[in-house]
Amino acid sequence: MSTAKQEIMNLLATMPDDCSLEDILYKLYVIAEIKRSDDHVDAHGTISHTEAERRLNKWLNP
Repeated sequence: MSTAKQEIMNLLATMPDDCSLEDILYKLYVIAEIKRSDDHVDAHGTISHTEAERRLNKWLNP
């Protein structure tokens, strides 16, 4: 498991030299949101496709 500092250094190594601060911040935001989602799945699990369709059906077919 890498540290946050290592992850940032790896990210910077893959980005072009002329990238903007906004580009870097956006990539960091995306990485943080993916990690947050993974943590949520680990803590709460997921639902099946069939269950998702059942729950969405009331919104899609009123």
